Amino acid sequence: MNSPSAGSRSVWMTTVLPKFPILQEKLETDVCVIGGGIAGLTAAYLLSREGRSVVLIDAAEIGCGETGRTTAHFFPPDNRYFEIEDAFGAENARLVAESFQQATALVETIVEQEGIDCEFERLNGYLFSLNPEGNADLDREFEAARKAGVEIGKKGQVPDVSFITGPCLEFRNQAQFHPLKYLGGLIEAFRRKGGSIYTRTRALDISRCGTALKVITESGSIVAHAVVVATNTPFNDDVVMHTKQAAYRTYVVGIRVPKGSVPRILLWDNGDPYHYIRLTTPDDKSEEEILVVGGADHKVGQDEHPVHRYDEIEAWVRKRYPMAGPVDFKWSGQVMEPADGIGYMGRNPMDDKNVYVITGDSGNGMTHCTAGAMVVTDLIMGRDNAWQDLYDPARKPIHGMPEFLQELGNTVMQYADWVKGGDVESPAQIQPGKGAILRQGGRKLAVYRDDNGVLHAFSAACTHMGCVVSWNAAETSWDCPCHGSRFSVSGEVLHGPAVMPLEAAQVDP
Repeated sequence: MNSPSAGSRSVWMTTVLPKFPILQEKLETDVCVIGGGIAGLTAAYLLSREGRSVVLIDAAEIGCGETGRTTAHFFPPDNRYFEIEDAFGAENARLVAESFQQATALVETIVEQEGIDCEFERLNGYLFSLNPEGNADLDREFEAARKAGVEIGKKGQVPDVSFITGPCLEFRNQAQFHPLKYLGGLIEAFRRKGGSIYTRTRALDISRCGTALKVITESGSIVAHAVVVATNTPFNDDVVMHTKQAAYRTYVVGIRVPKGSVPRILLWDNGDPYHYIRLTTPDDKSEEEILVVGGADHKVGQDEHPVHRYDEIEAWVRKRYPMAGPVDFKWSGQVMEPADGIGYMGRNPMDDKNVYVITGDSGNGMTHCTAGAMVVTDLIMGRDNAWQDLYDPARKPIHGMPEFLQELGNTVMQYADWVKGGDVESPAQIQPGKGAILRQGGRKLAVYRDDNGVLHAFSAACTHMGCVVSWNAAETSWDCPCHGSRFSVSGEVLHGPAVMPLEAAQVDP
């Protein structure tokens, strides 16, 4: 897989997906889907199955975004059911549980019907606490989840693990899979149904075109009756959706363990920082497996040297899994956290009824994005969906107002970086393979020195809303601490909402 990022690579990225052409013409279709991850491809597949003509475009290659950086688990929402019940009521907690169950079931059905070999398997998941203070939350979660219709049980210890967990909750019949192999199967199924795919085709704008919509790209355009924006965070909305959610980086290590030494379960805790765990097998003949462990989240652009987070996860693992061997993989991914704890899927609040968004995955991208594709498909087909009001992107964040105000205040504070000094006083202080912010007169520059000693300089202003970008040493990228946009060392957009690259600049001698 080709990606403009020089950063980390996940355990899934050895899987090669098909390449597609760049859009260089004008097309007309029923639906244009923007984004080639699980949200976009699932929506495209479901709509093509309904007989709609669909064109899907992606700014990079299929699977190069956050789907390729997930841990690919299907387990309960990141917010606890008792928190959802407290905020939204018992009936809406039941709807959340229903949406997660049906989304997982849909993936299983697609795998079976389309014959996709993607290592999908049903597993039990266990939530535990490493301190007694967290046990009360387990009791509250048990009652709320049971009331919501979740198949759940209590145990005194997670079975067959190599450390003492104490009391835990058993969420039965959860799942996991290989995300890029699944995308590969969706691609084949979508194309069999007449779907078209174009990659290295960045959507720049969505405008009206008579009674239809026009998606403008760098070298072509698509006129469609409906547009689905499935780009992890919407690029077509400068403000509204970005005040309702915040971008976080999450970190993952893949550690070799002897085959059979770790139970095939899903595992997560309620700590701060928290951890989430699963297994994957490199191949059937391997005598070893990869223990995939994630956590150590932080807001995007607000830790310039996050490599220590990998070390902290590794230390946590080795303390509890004495059989753990070498670390084979380290990677990070981007998670959009909604202010009130519930994702957004449906009509975009700033457009007419023909533009749809899927965002706010809160660490449950595989489940949430599948549910989002189901909601969007129903709305485009003119059907009501039982979850559409709950997940409506236009809703006010009244249930998460303290979190909303806290995140908004954090974002506003980032603009103070314009009056601060740079990270370095001279480009001579920037070592090969490193980047730093340099103040030059009234400007701030994002300056990277490559391994040959050549400087690459850009305006440090994020092209979304002008926040000062920050160096990310773990991913070798420039990250925006305000709304989560990310740029490569050559200035290209890696992650929205920005659509334009960083402005090239010159460093004064």
